[in-house]
Amino acid sequence: MIRHDRRPGAAFWAGLLWLALAACPAIAAPPAFELKDGDRVVLLGGTFIEREQSYGHVEALLTSRFSNRNVTYRNLGWSGDTVWGEARSRFGPPAEGFDHLKQHVEALKPTVIFVNYGLNESFAGKAGLPEFENGLNVLLNVLDKTGAKIVLITPRRLETLPPPLPNPAKANERLADYVKVLQSTAAKRGYRVVDLFNDFPADPKYLLTDNGLHLTEPGYREAAKVIANSLGLGVIPEESNKLRATIVAKNQLYFYRWRPQNETYLFGFRKHEQGNNAREIPLFDPLVAAKEAEIAKLRVPTIPAHETNRKEEGR
Repeated sequence: MIRHDRRPGAAFWAGLLWLALAACPAIAAPPAFELKDGDRVVLLGGTFIEREQSYGHVEALLTSRFSNRNVTYRNLGWSGDTVWGEARSRFGPPAEGFDHLKQHVEALKPTVIFVNYGLNESFAGKAGLPEFENGLNVLLNVLDKTGAKIVLITPRRLETLPPPLPNPAKANERLADYVKVLQSTAAKRGYRVVDLFNDFPADPKYLLTDNGLHLTEPGYREAAKVIANSLGLGVIPEESNKLRATIVAKNQLYFYRWRPQNETYLFGFRKHEQGNNAREIPLFDPLVAAKEAEIAKLRVPTIPAHETNRKEEGR
């Protein structure tokens, strides 16, 4: 008597698995980041942000991607800064620095804020994590009150360079803990996070820093690519050198506007000597506006003459 094996075969189980997966709700990818016409973008952080204004790759990338929209960018980076605003305190206590940070951000009425902190704080090691998390949340509570959309950018890992520079392995271990705090905070608050720590090229063809810590011009170019990819912006039109140079010039003028080199004499405890010159600081505003008008013309891709002729012939 022939017995037929009626046990389900591999094809049956494969089909059942497919049906089960199809029934599960798909995890939707976050929508691509978008800047709207009229947005006011603030870049806030320490050395990484401040030095970006001298290279302009991140701003040029965003400008090129949203070339049909009027968006203003203001760089409020301050080298050596932390979530407590310590570097901004001038001659006063650290709390004064945080007040300055708050005042500068609020005055700009931002609609989007990119925030990059965690590197300087990481040197406190594991013992400093609770204080960092608390300080980060205090800062973000202040920024949330502006109503702006907030994007956290993690620090990138320190680059390994030949001796005599030290091996950064231990520093990167510490930094990884602070990156996790940034990631978990972003998840709790519903923020986007750009992970420069893990998403940067692991084995670049050229050095990206000049000392293992501070990015070079090629380093900022790579950072801009990572940011674009993380934000789901797709292929970005290559920005022209003239566009980026004009952005850098605009940033320099704005830097003079909000951080005049002789501010102690203009606004500080020595203003009784030269405080009358403070009236000249707002004169930078029309200079910044003029550069932004140039940027508006340069950001729109130009159609080559032969392409224009083809369109005319096709009419």
